[in-house]
Amino acid sequence: MRFYADSGLLRPAEVDPVSGYRYYCAGQVARATALRRLRAMGMPLTVVAAVLDAGPAEASRLIDEHVGTVLADAVAAQRRAAVVKSSLADVPSVLIAAVKGPVLADAVEQILTATAPREPEMPVLGGLRMEAAQEAITLTATDRYRLSTRTLVPAEPPTKTWAATVDGDELRAAAAGIRRSALVRIEATPHGIRLRMADGEDQYCRSLSEPFPDYRLMLASLGEVTTRVTVPKDQLLRALEEHPGERLALHVTDHGVQAVSADVEHPGMTLPAIATGRTVRVWFDLTTLYPAVSTAIGPDVMLEVRGPDQPVTVRSADRGDLTTLAMPVNPDDGKEANPR
Repeated sequence: MRFYADSGLLRPAEVDPVSGYRYYCAGQVARATALRRLRAMGMPLTVVAAVLDAGPAEASRLIDEHVGTVLADAVAAQRRAAVVKSSLADVPSVLIAAVKGPVLADAVEQILTATAPREPEMPVLGGLRMEAAQEAITLTATDRYRLSTRTLVPAEPPTKTWAATVDGDELRAAAAGIRRSALVRIEATPHGIRLRMADGEDQYCRSLSEPFPDYRLMLASLGEVTTRVTVPKDQLLRALEEHPGERLALHVTDHGVQAVSADVEHPGMTLPAIATGRTVRVWFDLTTLYPAVSTAIGPDVMLEVRGPDQPVTVRSADRGDLTTLAMPVNPDDGKEANPR
C-alpha cells in the first residue's frame, strides 16, 4: 500500500500525522481492486495508471494491447526455447519416421481441435498422442466430449514401434514451420520429439508423462451402428452456423437430415442426404459438433449413429484416415448422455 501511495496510484484518504498510519475510504475499494488485478496481469505501473484514469473504451484498448504483448512474448519465448532444446547436441534421439510437412501440419491442426484447455488435474487432455507402428503414424486427441484420430502414411516408414503424448500447445506453435517444410523427420528423445525440418529451423516439443486415455478400448467397445447418413459438408456447416441456439438435434429420416432446435419457433432446415437404417434424433452441443464436422475431409460427411445416447462417428464419406467421435447430450439437462 505504501508503494502504491508513493507512486500516486492509490493515495490514502487520510494519513495520521503522528503514526503515519494510512486510512482509505470505501470509495477507493473499486480502484484498489482494479489496481491489484492489473498488477496480477504483469502490467507496468505506467500502463496501470493510464488504464485507471482512462474511460472504458480506452481502458479496454490498453488492456487488450498489454495482453497481446504478453502473449506475443510467451510465444516468442516458447519458440526460442524450442530452438535451444533442438540444438542440444548431447540429447540422444532416434529417427521414427519422415512425413511430408504440409500433410503433417494439416493433421496436427485437425486433431488439436479435440484437445481441452490446460487442466491442472488432467494436462494430458491438452496433448496429442503420436503412435508409430508398421507403416503408419496415428495422431489422436480427446477432450472427453470429442475424440479425433487420423492415420498418416509417411514418406519414409517408421523405423520402430513408438508412442508418446506430445504437448499440444508446443505442436500448435510449431505447425507453421512444419507446413513450410517439404519433409519433416520425427525423432524421439527421452523427454519429447525433435522435428527435423528440411526447409527451416528444427523444432522441439516436450512429451507429457501422464498416461493417455485408452481410446482403443473405447473404440473397440462402441455399439453397433444403427443409422448411417451422408450429407454435404458445406450445407451441414451452414445449418449449424445459422442455428439460433447453443444446442441442437440432428433428426435423421429417410428424407434427409434436419437440424432441430428446442425452440418450436425455429424448427430448423432439412438437408439432402442419403440415409440408411433407423430414424433417430441425437442432441449435441454446438461447440462439440461443429469442430467435428468442420475438420472432416472431403465434400461429404458420413455420420454413423448408434443411438441417441451413444457417441456418433463423423468421418469423410470417401476417406477414412480422419475419424472423430462426438458425444451427444441429454436435451433436458445438457449433460453428457453417456459420459466416458
